[in-house]
Amino acid sequence: MSVFSPTELDYLSQGGHLGRLATLDTTGFPHVVPLGWQYNAALDTIDIGGRDEADFVKSRKFRNVQANPKVGFLVDDVLPPFRPRAVQVQGEAEAIHTAGKDGGGAVFLIRITPTKVISWGLG
Repeated sequence: MSVFSPTELDYLSQGGHLGRLATLDTTGFPHVVPLGWQYNAALDTIDIGGRDEADFVKSRKFRNVQANPKVGFLVDDVLPPFRPRAVQVQGEAEAIHTAGKDGGGAVFLIRITPTKVISWGLG
């Protein structure tokens, strides 16, 4: 069973929505960035990858997750005339970086396991 409601899963599956990831640096200062993401139905997680492995694993968001796994993630939009809707996730993130094996490509991503989900405007 998913931590997301059917309505939230429907919204997340629509695609094209930009996400915003909030991480904390080693001093507790927040860092928020817009990014692409995907819902991983097999694990019920939010997976965030990068276009360039070298840049992604050196990114501030990746380093922040390595130091402190607590994150916030938001996917939102606004329908006319002014109807905001969103899915907000609080959870634990894992910075994953593994070398490719047997000719496979390397894996580099941030995987968020939700502990709390809040949504609004979806109904």
